[in-house]
Amino acid sequence: MDLRKLKTLIDLVSESNIHELEITEAEGKVRIVKGGSPAASGPAPATMTPATTLVAPAPAPAPPAQTPPVEDEPAGKIIKSPMVGTFYRAASPGAKSFVEVGSQIKEGEPVCIIEAMKIMNEIEADCSGKIARILCENGQSVEYGQPLFIVE
Repeated sequence: MDLRKLKTLIDLVSESNIHELEITEAEGKVRIVKGGSPAASGPAPATMTPATTLVAPAPAPAPPAQTPPVEDEPAGKIIKSPMVGTFYRAASPGAKSFVEVGSQIKEGEPVCIIEAMKIMNEIEADCSGKIARILCENGQSVEYGQPLFIVE
């Protein structure tokens, strides 16, 4: 809620017979309470001046954090995705996969393709060893830094 709207609401409450105003919007909740007792009949004593109290908008509740399940730290070297995109194990549909579990790989050898913005990016191994696990499914969306393979 912008400050001009808030000031208008405060002026409305202070110049009227309204003692309390509460408004809920998408951004939060605002509650304005005029000082003095609403049950008191008649004018307030001269020593008391009506005050307007503003309760700050309540922040929207944060969505629950999505925490991945806790797993044991995998043994071996992890090949991670260098970009956001779609993971493919082969160069084309129906073609043989670049690597399988148990495949021996050398540093610089292609292990998969990640499609990003209609461009096929060949991902190369950054270490040598044996593929212990393939952590992504063919056609799965992957994030930057997401583990793709575990190499022993």
